[in-house]
Amino acid sequence: MNRLWVRISLVIAGVAIFIALFPVVARGLWQPDPPPMPVSTEELPELPPEHLARIEQRVGAGIWRGVWIILTVGSTIGLGAGIWLSRGLSKPLTELEKGAQAVAAHQLTYRVPEVGSSEMRAVAHSFNQMASELERQASLRRNMLADVTHELRHPVHVLGGNLQGILDGVFPLEMTEIAFLAEQTQHLSRLVNDLHELALAEAQELPLHVQEMDVTDVVQNAVDAVQPLAAEKEIVLHWQRPFTSMHLILDAARIRQVVQNLLSNAINYTAVSGDVFVAVALEEAELLITVQDTGMGITADDLPHIFDRFYRSDASRSRELSGTGLGLAIAKAIVEAHNGRITASSPGRNLGSTFVIHLPVPDQADLYT
Repeated sequence: MNRLWVRISLVIAGVAIFIALFPVVARGLWQPDPPPMPVSTEELPELPPEHLARIEQRVGAGIWRGVWIILTVGSTIGLGAGIWLSRGLSKPLTELEKGAQAVAAHQLTYRVPEVGSSEMRAVAHSFNQMASELERQASLRRNMLADVTHELRHPVHVLGGNLQGILDGVFPLEMTEIAFLAEQTQHLSRLVNDLHELALAEAQELPLHVQEMDVTDVVQNAVDAVQPLAAEKEIVLHWQRPFTSMHLILDAARIRQVVQNLLSNAINYTAVSGDVFVAVALEEAELLITVQDTGMGITADDLPHIFDRFYRSDASRSRELSGTGLGLAIAKAIVEAHNGRITASSPGRNLGSTFVIHLPVPDQADLYT
């Protein structure tokens, strides 16, 4: 009795019986008195009492037989229709129950069929979206753990080996060795900080302090920060600030971090006396921040993975040159936290590369001041 389909079946059977009996009961309760029979001049013959009793008995038996037939047919039809209908209604709920049990058992690939009424399909679709998000988060955690383990192994191994060498007297305790160990420690610190920031960004928990800002000011600050690095390599940094201000609601520190990361990469991977170009422009409903260089470029095989964690297109690059390998992944997460996107393109090796930040513009009327 506690099953949904049983309850619905009994309700439908009851309704069917009520509908079937209602005309009979209503006729007996509200039927008006029959009109008087016309009086004939000829007297009607009187029937014997036993004949009248037999007629009444047959009429009563016929009425009850009809009532029982109506009850039986109504109950059968009602139960059959109720079972068929309720089974169809409760089947999606049964599938959702199985899905919930599968997710509870960490079977995150389980999906429920999106069948039934529009409400049931909406619930099933929401459940599948939840399962997909849980699967994505679990995959992120596994990949993050594997990446962290791999990346931490190298500096920890270097630190442990050099310290043991000092203890064993193999390496002299000199300032150069201490400076090298300090550099490895700083690399570990940067790696841990970047990992923490990336974990927050990928979990969509990165704190953003948004306010209306002039995007050209943000880009100008990033250009000023990397100007000494460009001058050291004799790289010409081409930045022509627009005459008009462009205002968007964003986290200025985070966007500056992204632009500065792109500029640093462009300078690091561009040969001496090369060129790096920076531009800000409006295209349809997006504000574009473009960073282009004449450096070593990106191959077609590397482009799809350029924003992956710890990805280095050239294994021969030193870790000092390529940093922690998290800069572009963090940049992508920050831009996506602003409901934007970041793209990369390159004609090929040694032909330079172009990175474009796409930020949505909610109201172009208020963009320029």
